[in-house]
Amino acid sequence: PHAREAEEEALPALPLPGSRAQRVQRLQVGVFGLAAMVLLVGLANIIKTNADQTEAQVVPQAAPAAIATDKQEASDPLADAGVVPDLPTQNKVKDAAAAAAPHPNDAPAPAARP
Repeated sequence: PHAREAEEEALPALPLPGSRAQRVQRLQVGVFGLAAMVLLVGLANIIKTNADQTEAQVVPQAAPAAIATDKQEASDPLADAGVVPDLPTQNKVKDAAAAAAPHPNDAPAPAARP
């Protein structure tokens, strides 16, 4: 170990390049850069923590409030929201057409002769 210490003492100390003002300026820039990085990481941590807390309090919107049990009676979401008028469904249209059509067993009334 003593040989290594003697070897280190034998090497001349190299001065840092530049004047004293330039060395101080480089040191200040380095310290400022480190401080800016610490502040940036701290700010990102605060934002992430706040986002996680907000997400934990939010109710999921994807879950339906009620599940439709009958597929034939599916509602029109635009009509339910009042965006478009409530149009009759296919079943109602067929029922109305069947009511207006004459029944096949009904014979037409005989024409009166003059």
